[in-house]
Amino acid sequence: MISITKDDIDIEAMIERAKKPNIGAIVIFLGTVRDNGIASLELEAFEEVALRDLQTINDSAVHLYHLQSVDIIHRTGKLSVGDSILLIICGAKHRQEAFAGCEFILEKIKEHVPIWKKEIRTDGHRWIEGDHT
Repeated sequence: MISITKDDIDIEAMIERAKKPNIGAIVIFLGTVRDNGIASLELEAFEEVALRDLQTINDSAVHLYHLQSVDIIHRTGKLSVGDSILLIICGAKHRQEAFAGCEFILEKIKEHVPIWKKEIRTDGHRWIEGDHT
């Protein structure tokens, strides 16, 4: 599953969905809004392009790291400290492949996918950054 959503992510359901008999390792990355002097984040995406880029990244990771399953869910909208931003779940026969595939996906998302974050700081200032994780 590849998705961009304003809804909260049901992490446990996604993990259960990733479990399959041919998978020996599931690696999960969960990016969250951290408290670094911000009141909230506003995430925006060029959704059509972002979904296409996420699919391309997914396909590359499956091929390069022999992943058996991949789920990528990225949130947009206004998020508070502690909210989930990005969930990546990689399933593979072996842990090395799952870890390497997950890291590859995360780095490629940061480099290529048109999703932007705007930090709303506790002092009222706004700061915009292209790197969203």
